[in-house]
Amino acid sequence: MKNLIGLKDLREKINYYSKQINRGQSFIVMRKSQPLFRLSPVEDDEWETLIDFTKLKKGGLDIDDLLKRL
Repeated sequence: MKNLIGLKDLREKINYYSKQINRGQSFIVMRKSQPLFRLSPVEDDEWETLIDFTKLKKGGLDIDDLLKRL
């Protein structure tokens, strides 16, 4: 099956698989011939953005600074 990949292959080619997932493909990651987990795109209706910290500061906020402000 084309959507089965090994854990070692995933580690070595993470950028390749990341691009494929962004294109809508899903993969089952195997380790020692056993399914370990599934990689699949996040559907827009499954994700809710509460605060976009990149709008507060380009590149986001440092976690230590954020915690001090809270």
